[in-house]
Amino acid sequence: MKVSIIGGGAWGATLGQLLIDNNHEVLIYDINESFVNKINQEHIHPFFNDALSKNLLATKDLEEALKFSNYLLLAVPTKVMRSVLKTINQKITNKTYFINVSKGIEPDTFKRVSEIVTEEIEADKLAGFAVLTGPSHAEEVIKRKLTLLTVASLNQSFAEELQVIFSNETYMRVYTSNDLIGCEVGGAAKNAIAVVSGIATGLDLGENARAALITRGILEIVRIVEVYGGKRDTAFGLTGVGDLIVTASSENSRNFKAGKKIGQGMAVEQIFSSEAQTIEGIRSIYALHQLAVSKDMSLPIISTAYKVIYESLSIKDAMNELLTRTLKSEKIE
Repeated sequence: MKVSIIGGGAWGATLGQLLIDNNHEVLIYDINESFVNKINQEHIHPFFNDALSKNLLATKDLEEALKFSNYLLLAVPTKVMRSVLKTINQKITNKTYFINVSKGIEPDTFKRVSEIVTEEIEADKLAGFAVLTGPSHAEEVIKRKLTLLTVASLNQSFAEELQVIFSNETYMRVYTSNDLIGCEVGGAAKNAIAVVSGIATGLDLGENARAALITRGILEIVRIVEVYGGKRDTAFGLTGVGDLIVTASSENSRNFKAGKKIGQGMAVEQIFSSEAQTIEGIRSIYALHQLAVSKDMSLPIISTAYKVIYESLSIKDAMNELLTRTLKSEKIE
C-alpha cells in the first residue's frame, strides 16, 4: 500500500524506511530542503547518516504528498500539529486516515493529538485515526534493531490493519490496543519524567535518586492517564512504563539529554536553539503542570520540574520541596 509521511525528521524518515522494508510505497513531505535532498539524492537518513533505500522518496510539495496516499502518518512536533492539520484540511478532498507518531500534549489546551485531528479535519474527510507509539529510539530502529510498538485506535479493524502494515518478521512487532487515550497520554507523560531523570543525572545525584524519580514518576503517569480517561493497565504497558524505561536513562533520548543539560546549568532557550530534533518533554512538563493546577492533581515531580524550568526555582529549593513533603506509605493510587 501507499503511505504519505508528514515530517521527514528523525522518526519520520526512520518509519519511512521501515515501511519500505515491509514492501510498501512511501512519500515523505518536509519543508526542509536539506532533508529532502538527503533522502532523494544521497539516500541517507537526515539525522543519522544511515543508508536509506532508493525507493524511499521525499518532496517539499504538500499537495503531492496528499495526492500520493489517503494514509497520512503525522511525524511533526505537537506544537505545530494544529497549524499543519489546518493546512491539510484545506487541501484534501477524500476521506483520509491519520496515524500519529508524535508524543505530546498541546500546551494551554491540554489536548491530545486525536482531539486536535477531530477539531481540525472535517468529519467527512476523516476516515480514521490511530496512534503508533511505544519504546523506540529512531537511532536503533533505523539500524533494524528489535523493537516492539503499540498501535491504538477506537476502530479495531483499522488498528489491526496498521499492525500488519508496520510489523515484520525481522525487527518490528506491533501490538494493538483500544485504549487510545491511555496510549496517547502515556507517551507524552513519560517524556516529562525522562527530562526530570536527565536533570537528576546532570546534577550527579546518583543512580539511587534516578531510580526513585523514575519509579515515582510512573505513579504520576498513572494519575495523568486516569484523569484523561485512559486505562490504568495501559500505563504499565509498552506505551507507559516501557517507553519510560527506554527514554529515562539513555543518551539516545533527546528528552533525557535535554534534562541532563538543564541539570548541568544550560538554559532551556539555549537547549532548544542547539537541538535540531524536537524536545517534547519540556513542553509536556509545561502542559501537564497546568493540567495539574486546573484539575487539582498531585504531580509533585512534574510540578517541581516546571518551577525549575519555567520559574527559575533553584535545584536546592526544588530538592527541599520534594523531600519535605508529608511522609506517607508507598501506594500506587
